[in-house]
Amino acid sequence: MGAAVLLVDDDAAARALAAQALTMDGFEVAEASTASKARELNSSRRFDLVVLDLGLPDEQGLDWLVELRRVSTIPVVVLTGRSGVEDRVVGLRLGADDYLVKPFAPTELSARVTAVLRRVQPAPVHQTLDFGDLVIDEAAGEVRVAGELVSLTRKEYELLCHLASHPRQVFSREQLLVAVWNSSSEWQHPATVTQHVRRVRQKVEIEAGATPRISTIRGVGYRFDP
Repeated sequence: MGAAVLLVDDDAAARALAAQALTMDGFEVAEASTASKARELNSSRRFDLVVLDLGLPDEQGLDWLVELRRVSTIPVVVLTGRSGVEDRVVGLRLGADDYLVKPFAPTELSARVTAVLRRVQPAPVHQTLDFGDLVIDEAAGEVRVAGELVSLTRKEYELLCHLASHPRQVFSREQLLVAVWNSSSEWQHPATVTQHVRRVRQKVEIEAGATPRISTIRGVGYRFDP
């Protein structure tokens, strides 16, 4: 199993959606509908991340977040129906690592959990991704096609790296917004991803002549085929 996630939400339907999405992406999920149950589970085993609803029936989620922060640095993704900017700011200042407003897309929640875990993990060792005519040197931050340097913007480079680092895995535009832009379709249009994919294809595959590897999966997203 992958990372262990403690999912705390008293909304059974929302909790089921979230648990299904996280499980499908390889996470091990334990569920709690109250702060007291979450406290019990958290004291009995080790979790890598907490997804925390703020409106719990026995106490405020923010109160448990404050309590948790006194003793732990475990990353927390707040999941709530409170959409006000002040609510988000308070949650982040009290120690939340990310904030997702209901109703939410289960795939976006999973992508945000993945992104938060990636941020708190030790920096990965840079590697060279070699696909024959296309070589991505992460240490140098360079992309070469048939030995020739290809000039990419920072986001174009990060998008290509992310796709190439997860060969054959399909990413929705919303997931890429989270992973590459650390953003969300809630405040940034998914067309941003479409435009950047088009530019990467233009520069790498058309102008530089690399073998086409970025596939569009209609109605789903994009995939890198090594």
